[in-house]
Amino acid sequence: MGIIITGHGRFEAARRNIPEGLIKSVIESPQQKLFSKKGRIILQNKYYDETEGKEMLLRVIGIESSNEFKVITAYKTSKIDKYWVKGG
Repeated sequence: MGIIITGHGRFEAARRNIPEGLIKSVIESPQQKLFSKKGRIILQNKYYDETEGKEMLLRVIGIESSNEFKVITAYKTSKIDKYWVKGG
């Protein structure tokens, strides 16, 4: 599957200090895949953030087709319980 990171996605990832390699690893092997109300796909993984010194959740929002995933934006949050779907 091809991965396309939009200009907005690149801008937000850089602003939030999220390496593109980390975004790609979530897309290639997500721990959870959710569907948004706007028809977008939310891929998310828990990970330990060395900079923050704690467990974080990286959420990658995009549009998926049969042969590519287009990243609209990505962000990390410490509010794991807010976004993590239990048993999902």
